[in-house]
Parts: sequence; C-alpha cells; structure tokens
Amino acid sequence: MQKYISQQNLNTLLDKLITKGIRVVAPRISAGIPLYEPLKCSDEMVTDQLPRRSAKEAFFPVCEEIMSYEKEGQQVKLTDVDPARFPETVLVGVRPCDAAAIPVLDAVFSWDYKDEFFLERRRKTTIIGLACTTADDACFCTAVGLSPAETRGSDLFLTLLDGGGYACESYSEKGEALINGNGELFSESNNAVPFHLAAPQAEKIDLKKVKAWLDEHFEDPLWDGIAVRCVGCGACAFVCPACHCFDIVDEGTEKNGKRRKSWDACGFWKFTHHASGHNPRDLQPKRYRNRIMHKFKYYDDKFGQTLCTGCGRCVRICPVGIDIAAIVDEINKK
Repeated sequence: MQKYISQQNLNTLLDKLITKGIRVVAPRISAGIPLYEPLKCSDEMVTDQLPRRSAKEAFFPVCEEIMSYEKEGQQVKLTDVDPARFPETVLVGVRPCDAAAIPVLDAVFSWDYKDEFFLERRRKTTIIGLACTTADDACFCTAVGLSPAETRGSDLFLTLLDGGGYACESYSEKGEALINGNGELFSESNNAVPFHLAAPQAEKIDLKKVKAWLDEHFEDPLWDGIAVRCVGCGACAFVCPACHCFDIVDEGTEKNGKRRKSWDACGFWKFTHHASGHNPRDLQPKRYRNRIMHKFKYYDDKFGQTLCTGCGRCVRICPVGIDIAAIVDEINKK
C-alpha cells in the first residue's frame, strides 16, 4: 500500500523509535565521512550522500566475536555468543544498490550452513529504502539491471516528492507493521509528482553474454592487462555491498581468548595461501580474475543472480583507478 509521510513526520518516527530503545541506523556524518551508523536523534541523518561503506555492516560486521574460551586447570570452558542478544533495528535511508545486495547475501548465509549471526540480525531488522535523486560517473546500477528506484530488499521504500515529503510503499509484513504501528504519522498518498530521480549514464550490460564469455575464458590475456595495475589492497571488497568473504581467527593466550569472524578479500595474497606453502592464486592476475568470475559467473552458477549491484564504490575508492564497470562492459562488447 502507498502512503505519504512528511519530512517532519519521518523525523518524528525515527525519534519515536529511538526513544523506545530500537536501534536506528542511517547515513550520518562521522569524522567528516557519510557512514551507516546508529543515530542518537533524527537530525543526524543525511539523505543527500551515498555512505562510504555499504549497509551490509548492519548484518555482517567488520569484526565480531562468535565464541570465547577459558582454561581452568585441565578444563576448557567454551562460551558461545548468543545471537538472540542482537537488538531490534530499523535501517533507514538505504540506497537501492545497498538494499538490493541484502537478498544476495541472504543466499550465501543461509545456503549449506545457517549463519545465525547474520540471519538473526536480518530477522530483527526492518529496511527502509530511499530512491536516489543524484548519481555520479561511478554509478552503474542501471547497467546491471537495477535502477535508482529499485525496491528489491526494502521492507518500506521512500521516494522524495517534488515539494517535500515522501511517497512510502510497503513491500513486506515488516513494512506494513511499521506503518500500522505508527499510523498517525502517515497519510494517504497525495499523488504528488516524484522529485527527479537519478539517471546513471552507464549503458545496460548483457549479463548473460558476459557470463557466457567468462565460461570460456578462464585463461585470457585480459586478466594480465587489468591486474598489472591492481595492488591487491582489498578496498574494493571492503566497500562492496555484496562481497562477503571472511576469516575466523582465535585470539588470546593458552589461558583465555576469543574466536572472531573478520572480513577478508579474495584480492589478498594470503587468501588462498595453503599451509603447505602452495598458493593456487599466487599472482595478481589470478586474484583479479577470481573477483570478476565470482561476481559475474560463479555466484550466478550457484544462486542464479549477479554479485554486483552497480553502486560504484569500488570504482571511487580504487587507488589505481580500476573500473569494474568498464571491464565488464569491455567483455560485453567482445
């Protein structure tokens, strides 16, 4: 159902949720950088800047403790972290490229093993998406089949209207519950004209054609040509809303310590380094090839969708100017 909410009422809604003890996460300025972080009040939210990092951190933190251990004499006590402790959360102001990546992550974390750390956060989070009204040269959501008004992954979706306020559409029971529980702040749609949406300039890419080329070109001079510039810093994976590699490490002493899950990246040399000393991806071209293959072939082979939502963060942050959209477009034109 479509409703209308004014900017003032949206702020009132967020402040009401915060007062009730619900964790409200939204884009805010932190040390001069827009990031998705918990709000203390609605005035902290910014809606005119794409956060530097993606919204996946709300479900998949950079680092989290999953277990602790303590040795007493000959006995070792193990204590699991209980996912039930995670707070109820409303994630608001989520850009379409970020919201669309969350169902992509769902498939990974609920496949052969149910990751309750991720899934419990998902169960307790309501996602309020926000249509984009601006785009820069790095944005390419339209090239991979999405749009600045993509509603995939959102429980509630806001579209800025000309003259102020937002058209609000619910797409799940969570979205309906949020509206019904705060009905005094919403009104019937006023049929106002949407404020102009962003218009990314990237041409649409035939992802099936790209995948077909990748199926036949595991070995190709293209990989050397790209990776000669790549420094393997992993920044592209860390800002990506869909990358999900992680490592698990025990930290502490023989007496006590913690087991932690932390982000990792396939661009790192040690990512595939075996205990034997062998590394099947010992050179950067092999590692960058895996990045493209994973996003546009391997993930599609497994789950039937692309592991990229065109947010452009990797393009903006790459220290040597590698443009994944240009690479995939080059493949598309072969």
